[in-house]
Amino acid sequence: MTNKRKIFNDPVYGFVSVPSDLIYDLIEHPFFQRLRRIKQLGMAEYVYPGALHTRFHHALGAMHLMGQALQVLQTKGHYLLDVEIEAAQIAILLHDIGHGPFSHVLEYTILNDVHHEHISSLLMEKLNQEFGGQLDLAIEMFNGTYHREFFHQLISSQLDMDRMDYLNRDCFFTGVAEGTIGVDRIIKMLNVVDNQLVVEEKGLLSVENFLNARRLMYWQVYLHKTSICTEAMLIQIIRRARELIKLGETLFITPSFSLFLKEEISLEAFKNDEKYLKAFTEIDDYDIWACIKTWQHHSDKILSTICKDLLNRNLYKVKISNFPIEYSFIENIKQSLLEKGITEDDLDYFITEGDVSNKGYVSGDETINILTKKRNVVDIADASDLPTIKALSNIVKKYYVCWGKNVSLQ
Repeated sequence: MTNKRKIFNDPVYGFVSVPSDLIYDLIEHPFFQRLRRIKQLGMAEYVYPGALHTRFHHALGAMHLMGQALQVLQTKGHYLLDVEIEAAQIAILLHDIGHGPFSHVLEYTILNDVHHEHISSLLMEKLNQEFGGQLDLAIEMFNGTYHREFFHQLISSQLDMDRMDYLNRDCFFTGVAEGTIGVDRIIKMLNVVDNQLVVEEKGLLSVENFLNARRLMYWQVYLHKTSICTEAMLIQIIRRARELIKLGETLFITPSFSLFLKEEISLEAFKNDEKYLKAFTEIDDYDIWACIKTWQHHSDKILSTICKDLLNRNLYKVKISNFPIEYSFIENIKQSLLEKGITEDDLDYFITEGDVSNKGYVSGDETINILTKKRNVVDIADASDLPTIKALSNIVKKYYVCWGKNVSLQ
């Protein structure tokens, strides 16, 4: 018989064990193995060359942290069934299984307003059928319908194992030291009161650091201006490919990916026709790159130019502002593009406007609760004496414009 209690060497946590035979089988499943081919940070490697880690890494790391958190809760006298422990680890292991190519970047570009969590849910249901109902409890926890609410909070909340791992991991692979968080300390301070997840007061400073680190990572990594720019170029490539297909042009496309370029696929379509879910499980970053590498030689100058520029890192210029970009500035860019021979109809392929926002902490909505020394449970915004924690509840919005400053259609 195969030994399924494997140990893998994680660069962030060291040696990590696969906790059960069922979890081993789920990791080995093609749905999960696909995550090896989807990078965690989309286009961030254009800024941070080390940001090559995948959703596969992240999911295993989150599962490891879940195991540690549940062990801590057990040592504090909370009775957890073995099936609950396994189910929680499965739920966090599979929480990102519905991510498509380039993770969040193309989430609403190749699909019609379908969030990755919806696809994760559908894939978990599909796996549950294959595994004879062994994922029932994990699905309940994932959906937040299990009666012990703290399990769902460990999977999806403002202080869940997902955020803990991705901050820790993204900080490690990008080398952005400001994102460093005290994961071990926070996990050791977790507790449960009245079925709700809390952090003991001794862990307050670590949680404050966690929230500040998350805010810094958003501006320094996730919403870095070069990431915004490369993502905009990638979206324009997909948009142009779709337009050419509608006009009857022949394009090289990997078979499964072609469905998502030729059709507008809604959540209902996923639920009603199995071919869409099957095709989705067969696409990853490699499909997109194969297309881009081929399209750089296409006769359509718009498509080939953007593909070539992205491949060779001849990136669009980007301006970010705390205020909406001035109309005159946009008009000047458009005029310069027109002078380069780009037609009025094609301008929007070479200039993109938008905004990005960051809210570090949402007070009053799935709050991070602190258990005081007097055994009172309070929102961290009230427990902390740092004015920055309250300030993190404010949405910070920035405006951007990206344009092909060095573009040439010759």
